[in-house]
Amino acid sequence: MRNFKAFGHVIIALFIISLSAWCHGQVELDKAPMEKAEKDALFSTIQGFVGNWWNGSDLYPDPCGWTPIEGVSCDLFDGFWYVTVLNIGPIYENSLSCAKNLEFRPHLFELKHLKTLSLFKCFRSQRRHQVTIPNANWENLAGSLKSLEFRSNTGLIGKIPSSFGVLKKLQSLVLLENGLTGEIPPEIGNLKKLNRLVIAENYLSGHIPDIFTALGDLLILDLSRNSLSGSLPLTLGCLTSLLKLDVSNNHLEGNLLKEFAYLKNLTLLDLGNNRFSGGLTLSIQEMHSLEEMVLSNNAIGGDIRILKWENLHNLVSLDLSNMGLNGEIPESIIQLKRLRFLRLSDNNLTGNLSPKLSTLPSLNALYVSGNNLAGELKFSMEFYGKMGTRFGAWNNPNLCCPLGAIATSNVPFGVKPCQQQIKLVESNTNGSDVNKTFYSIASLCHAPNNFWWTFPFIMILFLNSYIIGL
Repeated sequence: MRNFKAFGHVIIALFIISLSAWCHGQVELDKAPMEKAEKDALFSTIQGFVGNWWNGSDLYPDPCGWTPIEGVSCDLFDGFWYVTVLNIGPIYENSLSCAKNLEFRPHLFELKHLKTLSLFKCFRSQRRHQVTIPNANWENLAGSLKSLEFRSNTGLIGKIPSSFGVLKKLQSLVLLENGLTGEIPPEIGNLKKLNRLVIAENYLSGHIPDIFTALGDLLILDLSRNSLSGSLPLTLGCLTSLLKLDVSNNHLEGNLLKEFAYLKNLTLLDLGNNRFSGGLTLSIQEMHSLEEMVLSNNAIGGDIRILKWENLHNLVSLDLSNMGLNGEIPESIIQLKRLRFLRLSDNNLTGNLSPKLSTLPSLNALYVSGNNLAGELKFSMEFYGKMGTRFGAWNNPNLCCPLGAIATSNVPFGVKPCQQQIKLVESNTNGSDVNKTFYSIASLCHAPNNFWWTFPFIMILFLNSYIIGL
């Protein structure tokens, strides 16, 4: 019994000692200092962006203490606080606002543990106080920086620094909606750890450099909304981990790549609003993970039936409008059970519009206007009611709507009525039967909800035909 009590006392003593050590550690953590050089570098950097009026006087005991700066985060290294995250701009409600006349100060590159740098809506003026990204000193951050973002800075002009290529630990490079010009520097290809590369909505020109051989970890590539020209580099096929590829709204040209077949994990492919040509490539049907594909507004041409569309069974959205495609709409599209959005407008498609499209369980938008489709629309009233204005079939001269669906108010806009034949049997003076035919003008597409307004018109035509026969 005495041994048991003694053992209990030992346990209690150890617990008290451990608790005391933990509390002491917490006190030390809360009182951990920031080196003066780090603090001075941070303050100067912030003042360069927000103005010299800011002096951090409301911070206690330092920028990483109990009253930190919104957008600034720190980590402990060897018992001292160092800045690891710096977000400047209106990201949070109480973030520091950028000054009208701001600058990159060299002290930024003295933050040797900086992992994330983001500047959002800071450089706004497109005429006055324009700023360029410095080309020097990025090597000072090469050992730490993992994320670099410049978003919505319309007054940030000039070229993308080639010195970004020294940031070997960089995983995310986002240059979105700025005023940057020039070409994409090939040194970006040195950033082997990149998983996100977004250089979109700037004023970049020139060709897309052939730099993707070593970027096998890339998941997102967005070069959209620039003025890039030339053909797609073949090394895009090396990006076997890629999930999203967007090069839309440029001046790119040439054939679609056979190397697309290697992009087995791609979920989004957007090549819209370019100058591609040469027809659809069979490599597209090998991208089994595709959920969204946009090839619209390219002079690609060729037969839409060349692909085995059933292979793209994960497709949710498909936009092939204004591409110069010909042929009939393939029945295999009906096997895309996840499809919600289908746009085939402004092509040279022919044949009938299969009513089987209405069996697609998720479809809620179908646009086939501006083609050469023919015959009657044979969709049900329920289909028209479900789709509403999200069904477009106008500007198909040989496509018509049947009179039988006249009771519905959800009618397709701009489709002409089908001519309805009514045969009359009359007796002539010789006692033989003569077939007389006339055509009704009433139709689903332009008629009001009530069919009975057409009855007097039909009776007039009937009597007129009868009198002429006499």
